[in-house]
Amino acid sequence: MTPENSTLVIIDMQGRLMPVIEDHENILKQCLRIANIATILGIPIIGTEQSPQSLGNNAEELKALCQKTVVKDHFDACIDGLIEALPKDRPQLILTGCETHICLMQTALHLLAAHYDVSILVDATGSRASLNKDYGLQNLRAAGAKLLTVEMVAYEWLKSSKHPKFKEVLAIIK
Repeated sequence: MTPENSTLVIIDMQGRLMPVIEDHENILKQCLRIANIATILGIPIIGTEQSPQSLGNNAEELKALCQKTVVKDHFDACIDGLIEALPKDRPQLILTGCETHICLMQTALHLLAAHYDVSILVDATGSRASLNKDYGLQNLRAAGAKLLTVEMVAYEWLKSSKHPKFKEVLAIIK
């Protein structure tokens, strides 16, 4: 995984949805960590919003870091234009967001079928119930998605403590 081949996709971290997501404060924190790291490393960030007229917009601090936001009504964001919004020369997609077993899973399955290299940040995803998150992640792993954490991806992007942005990224990780 390299910064030059990666795109971060933040799925449905919306104001009216987040309060009902289990451990939502930590999930938002982890999404912000990886989004800030991606910004430092020049990695594009694409957001999605499920029916924002009902669920509100993504958390403002996340939305501000996104280059594009795909508004959708389908649970699978690809049906509403996500693939068209992705940079064409970046096959590695790192997904975060909610809900793991619905919108994130359906989107990831479509992206896998479209031959993208899909990684799910397990500490930056959530569902209303942990059972749903757990089985969504199991299904994604079985379909070929990599299950990673924010720190795993950050260090894989950096490759070395000699990276010119290492100290800046380390400040976010700590």
